[in-house]
Amino acid sequence: MIVLGIDTSLDACSVAIVRDGAMLAHLSEAMARGQAERLAPMVREAAQAAGLTFSQIDRIAVTTGPGSFTGVRVGLSFARALALSLDRPCVGVSTLEALALENGEGGARAALIETPGASYFARYEDGVATIAPRSIERGEHETLLAGAHLIGPAITVNAAALALRAAQLDPADYPPRPAYLRAPHVTLPSAS
Repeated sequence: MIVLGIDTSLDACSVAIVRDGAMLAHLSEAMARGQAERLAPMVREAAQAAGLTFSQIDRIAVTTGPGSFTGVRVGLSFARALALSLDRPCVGVSTLEALALENGEGGARAALIETPGASYFARYEDGVATIAPRSIERGEHETLLAGAHLIGPAITVNAAALALRAAQLDPADYPPRPAYLRAPHVTLPSAS
């Protein structure tokens, strides 16, 4: 199976293509802004480096957040549109799950993302969430770790690890829907 992995949820734009457990291409560029302009060219460059056409891709994987509001939307929009145009499944994986399980599922693993306005945490035991992705207070992760190996605070997701993991996931259980985990910072004007 050939899987394209995409992450734009944090401070990078990353893409990878894997085939049957082997990485064919992996590109990652650190950036706080500009993922929308860079993502499509990077996917094309990765396909060229892997010697593939888009029609050969069997599945697309994308991080769903939490992370940058705009970054999450850029990755999800691109991945869903590409999957729709190719008539392929699109797998959405929480950014915290992708981070925590990037080096395998065995044992206790956790991930932490800290943004200027919030902190997010998740903990997994042998690949199963024991603390589902959620917003936390700064420093609260220390009491939630319970001996788990911690990834983070993270600034990028390994798109190759995401693609490798997504090859094993059921797309029905991992829809490509955003996981913002906090309310918007918008105050609507009163109707007076």
